[in-house]
Amino acid sequence: MENGEIARRGLVLLGCGKMGSAMLEGWLKRGLPARSVWVMDPHPSDWLQAQGVNLNAELPADPAIVLVAVKPQMMAEALPVLQPLGNGTTLFLSVAAGVTIASYEAMLGGDTPIVRAMPNTPAAVGQGITAIVGNTPASETQLAQAEELLSAVGEVVRLETEAQMDAVTGVSGSGPAYVFHMIECLAAAGEAQGLAPELALQLAKATVAGAGALAMQAAQDPAQLRRNVTSPNGTTQAGLEVLMDEQAGLPPLVKATVAAAADRSRELANG
Repeated sequence: MENGEIARRGLVLLGCGKMGSAMLEGWLKRGLPARSVWVMDPHPSDWLQAQGVNLNAELPADPAIVLVAVKPQMMAEALPVLQPLGNGTTLFLSVAAGVTIASYEAMLGGDTPIVRAMPNTPAAVGQGITAIVGNTPASETQLAQAEELLSAVGEVVRLETEAQMDAVTGVSGSGPAYVFHMIECLAAAGEAQGLAPELALQLAKATVAGAGALAMQAAQDPAQLRRNVTSPNGTTQAGLEVLMDEQAGLPPLVKATVAAAADRSRELANG
């Protein structure tokens, strides 16, 4: 990133909260010069002020990328400042949840290259996964630039259509909260079986983190990993018979959970 087009033309980061800060930290570590970054944020953190970036300064005339990381409700107020960059060669990359490409095109112009992205909160520790989709004016080179930037905080996947973004929201966007609740439930169940609260929580967190790491690194799929742990008529099988019940277990519950989140994503986008 040190000598590429982004470093030469500049990158504008609109909003630098938790997600923006995580991405900025990743870019700087990868060699993007701080002088090539312009950050617009009304309440900059002490960390941000110490990074040497151009903070709330006059923007470059033709930056390579504007990354929009403000909350959706702040969008109408923040974007007009950037309207002069629309319909040009600047790529607008949005990580704002629920804001459609059509909404950006209406604000910036229909010829504006736009990539919409859905990251998730593990990006804060470099373990996120982000789905992206671009509009027609966004070139393959610009999609590759978006991938490069977002890979600083985890994996990146491309979608075929923007309509898939609602399903992504239901699975990976909202998914970390489901896993956190799973940890809560696992710890509470451990307490109910006689474990001290602190120990039950430690066991639950480490188990979920370890199983996730194994699932990512193993050549086998999750179904086979599950079978590997399940001895016939053993303790794991006894637990799984409850968890895998097709009527009252995890399969229908998770399906309904993801559907509810995806449906709400569609409502917000159309609202």
